[in-house]
Amino acid sequence: MPTLLLVDGSSYLYRAFHALPDLRNSSGEPTGAIRGVLSMLRRLEGDYKAEYRACVFDAKGKTFRDEWYPEYKSHRPPMPDDLRAQIEPLHEAVKAEGWPLLSVEGVEADDVIGTLTRMAVERGWEVVISTGDKDLTQLVQPGVRWVNTMSEEVLDEAGVTAKFGVAPERIIDYLALVGDTVDNVPGVEKCGPKTAVKWLTEYGTLDNLISNADKVGGKVGENLRRHLDFLPLGKRLVTVATDVELPLQLEDLPARADDKVALKALYERFEFRGWLKDLGEGNQSENQIQRGQSRLIPESNDSDPFESSAEPDAHRAGYVGILDWDAFDALLVRLNAAELTAFDTETTSLDPMAARLVGMSFSTEKGEGAYLPLAHRGADAPDQLAMDEVLKKLKPWLESNAHAKVGQNLKYDAHVLLNHDIRLGGITHDTLLESYVLESDRTHDMDSLAKRHLGLTTIPYTDVCGKGAKQIGFDEVAVDRAIEYAAEDADITMRLHRKLWPQVEAAPSLAALYREIELPTLEVLLDMERTGVLIDPFLLAQHGEELGRRLMVLEGEAHALAGQPFNLGSPKQLGEILFGKLGLPVVKKTATGQPSTDEDVLTQLAEDYPLPKLLLEHRSLAKLKSTYADKLPRMVNPKTGRVHTSFSQATAVTGRLASSEPNLQNIPIRSAEGRRIRAAFIAPRDHLIVSADYSQIELRIMAHLSSDARLLEAFAQGEDVHRATAAEVFGVTPDEVSSEQRRYAKVINFGLIYGMSAHGLAKNLGIERAAAQTWIDRYFARYPGVADYMERIKAEAKDKGYVETVFGRRLYLPDIRASQAGRRQAAERAAINAPMQGTAADLIKKSMIAVHAWLAGSTLKSRLVLQVHDELVLEVPADELDIIRAELPKLMGGVADLAVPLLVEVGAGDNWDEAH
Repeated sequence: MPTLLLVDGSSYLYRAFHALPDLRNSSGEPTGAIRGVLSMLRRLEGDYKAEYRACVFDAKGKTFRDEWYPEYKSHRPPMPDDLRAQIEPLHEAVKAEGWPLLSVEGVEADDVIGTLTRMAVERGWEVVISTGDKDLTQLVQPGVRWVNTMSEEVLDEAGVTAKFGVAPERIIDYLALVGDTVDNVPGVEKCGPKTAVKWLTEYGTLDNLISNADKVGGKVGENLRRHLDFLPLGKRLVTVATDVELPLQLEDLPARADDKVALKALYERFEFRGWLKDLGEGNQSENQIQRGQSRLIPESNDSDPFESSAEPDAHRAGYVGILDWDAFDALLVRLNAAELTAFDTETTSLDPMAARLVGMSFSTEKGEGAYLPLAHRGADAPDQLAMDEVLKKLKPWLESNAHAKVGQNLKYDAHVLLNHDIRLGGITHDTLLESYVLESDRTHDMDSLAKRHLGLTTIPYTDVCGKGAKQIGFDEVAVDRAIEYAAEDADITMRLHRKLWPQVEAAPSLAALYREIELPTLEVLLDMERTGVLIDPFLLAQHGEELGRRLMVLEGEAHALAGQPFNLGSPKQLGEILFGKLGLPVVKKTATGQPSTDEDVLTQLAEDYPLPKLLLEHRSLAKLKSTYADKLPRMVNPKTGRVHTSFSQATAVTGRLASSEPNLQNIPIRSAEGRRIRAAFIAPRDHLIVSADYSQIELRIMAHLSSDARLLEAFAQGEDVHRATAAEVFGVTPDEVSSEQRRYAKVINFGLIYGMSAHGLAKNLGIERAAAQTWIDRYFARYPGVADYMERIKAEAKDKGYVETVFGRRLYLPDIRASQAGRRQAAERAAINAPMQGTAADLIKKSMIAVHAWLAGSTLKSRLVLQVHDELVLEVPADELDIIRAELPKLMGGVADLAVPLLVEVGAGDNWDEAH
């Protein structure tokens, strides 16, 4: 799951300017704010590993809030000249440090952060918001944390509630009551935090408080009633917008490497001597600047001005390095005698297919760790034991199933050892998976787990290897430092296991899920990733060229429909064309009051107007071209000639696997262009691609969970369930059901699984809401068990805070008791669907395990190569096709004893598209 790191640059800027002394270079230019902001950014990078990030600043000029309320921020004094002088060079420095920088006219930095947060949450990403502004705590939700870098305060939902006395969804109401003196938003007179919390606790929401204002006694009650007219506006002013039109997508915000040339020029100008040394550019003359001409504080200018001293962590006391054969022999004796060993590798790369060993670490007891360096280099590197000889001696232990091992994401370590012709055996526990089955809605990286469960702060990788353009490989790290870092990994892993495993074991269903599904899946995924999949790069290149030509044609057609050329990727220009020039109806507006041009709006407009329809097609084809046609050929492994995706077990809360680098689970199959991408996944000579797919799996699980007699009968008799539903809802015989009625029934069947309302069904089918409600009522009348299940599962979710799959996987729903109706209703819809989606995820994992074990125990050469949602993809020699066709339905259909049969459809072809 990617992480998006968002920095409130304007908050950083003001805090750094006022927190630091008057620092200047020898030319008299102020430097304190620049240095302070960059120091905080550097610390933040070390604390939070994020694939995507942005530093957001307020734009010049007024915002939509000034139009609502002219007094907004009007009391603020003019910006000091010394602060203004640092803004432009700070922006240059931020970008040179590898941070995408954003500033959007007409809105505040908060609104840009709010919009990016919403976009990331909708994708299932993690978000970290770094700021000192309490207003942004309203964005905190599952997967979103608020971080104050200066005070080192980190708030999740519980943290916000503990700090302010109200949950994040009530922060807006809280701020409207107490006011915001920084932004000149008045609150209720004499209403401080305690009073606001008291009122919101008693009345639940600001709207309810306003409705009951006459019941609030005392002087402060009078003040409340005098302030009633302003409260709605106050609430609007403190609400962070999440629908701002942005000039980019999340994928445009990857963490980038430093621009060393630009940084050198900036560091020289502002005389950041310590950072120049980090660049390798410091020299004698630069280090002998005449400090009498400067107001620098020499001691602090070469270090983080916000850094505080701390005692070394006590948990790092018992760590040793293995640098001679006597120490190695003693280690080997200890490993062979241990009941369980925590094991970890240090490597040359994060790419599991390319990584080579630099060293290995081990821990058999809490507080102890040993690091065995094997390939550290550099003039100061000590002599190390010969890798070939070490691996020869260690191989029996590493491959032994009798010697139990625990690790954090052992699939990666197993890949690394396979690169050295060693098959890791004895994979008994994995703390990543222990955490996942316990708390699927949380983060599972080791640093987070150590903080959450052990109260320990581990050494960040960037502290050891640096970051950006200055980052070094682990083989360049000094061995003494490597011992401290690597041995800690093994020690912390052992400690985490001893903390997490008893909790898993205490719940029999979770223990079974962990042992019977998750751990065996790890081994299957290892082999699938190792095998990879064959693609036809020439077919993709041809498709990419055709897509490029089609995109040019579409762009020309769009310009013709608009009557002028314009940038199809610019929301501003698009809005001017659609709503200004063409006069199309405004579906919804952004927080700034401008007409929205997001995908939902274009989809709605596309029903009646040609240009929005064309724009949607252009966006779809552009994504296919960039994500698949152009990118996949570049991802072919030069050694294997195949593409090797990485499957993550611990990403989706439902238990579904996630595919990355490349993501092979989101290739569209409903369009001809998407199917052509799948057609490029091919079988080798004399082989076929075989696809085995569960049929209507979530509907079958619904029948099992609901025990609805009519639904169970339909599946037991092998009926077309959509036709059967249409017959029930429309009151006709199955033979009389029209294709249109069957299509409607299919939408109803799948829609209700996802908790679709009458409004949603009406919109989906293009009918009146009353008609949609009538059909839903008829559906539940014919399938009363389904209606009972939906009410029962929502009640169970509210009682426990989670729902469970058939196999005991817990799917947490933190918003199920939310006071905000929208969030609560969304959680209720999720409660209905999650057990079905989660059970389907468990079933396909059990199928993978069964098929993998069958193939491994046979002489067959067929291999699993992909898993996509409810589908398994195999590479099968032509002479094995008949046996594979015959056995797959039996294996996959027999992995669980449900109240309905599990039907598996098998297809075969020369490529994935033909097979599916």
